[in-house]
Amino acid sequence: MKQMTMMQHFAELRRRILWTLVVFVCAMIFGWYISPLVQDFLTAPLIDIWPDGALLYSGLTDGLMIRLSLAFVVALGVTIPVGLWQVWAYVAPGLKQKERNFIFPILILSPVLFVVGAGFAFWVLIPFVCRFFLELNESAPVPSLILPVARDYLSFSIGLLRVFGIAFQLPLVMILLNRMGVLSRGSVVKMRRYAIVLIVIVAAVLTPPDIVSQILLALPMWALFEVGVLFMRRDD
Repeated sequence: MKQMTMMQHFAELRRRILWTLVVFVCAMIFGWYISPLVQDFLTAPLIDIWPDGALLYSGLTDGLMIRLSLAFVVALGVTIPVGLWQVWAYVAPGLKQKERNFIFPILILSPVLFVVGAGFAFWVLIPFVCRFFLELNESAPVPSLILPVARDYLSFSIGLLRVFGIAFQLPLVMILLNRMGVLSRGSVVKMRRYAIVLIVIVAAVLTPPDIVSQILLALPMWALFEVGVLFMRRDD
């Protein structure tokens, strides 16, 4: 393989960063045009269980801010995989074959696990949480008019998708730390009970304040923890 000079490395890095920025700008423009479809998709879990409901636009600029924020979310969703691929293409030539064989599957599995986690939140947790809070508000002892603010609901739902997508990265993080020699399988097994307690605490912090949604995050994280232990390298 031909050796590159320092300036050539910088030129290559700049070229990959510029391409990533171009993808981000194009994805932002694309996201602006499809943001109504994205908003319709994100509000579907609420509307499905509340057909007569409505979301409140509390300010004159709410429509603009919602479209911009959803376009930004779409742009990030498109750009992050592209950015990861650009990073991989930049560093891969300098890696050994064994290192490539280890890192490349992680780059593939990470977005897949994120989508799985976000999908779990979208089709399981968000409908349950929406139903829980609607029933709680409707059971108020005084007459009440339920009008969730559109920006608040979208921020809430996107936040849950992000939390679950990140939480589902747990086995990859465990395996990566294990292969780097930072975390041994034996120490993880010995600390299992403390790890489960930590998972429950994290679930309580990251989810709405009801026990069922906390369980719905804690149980998958526990299962993913056990999967991570299963694939960690055994101690010699």
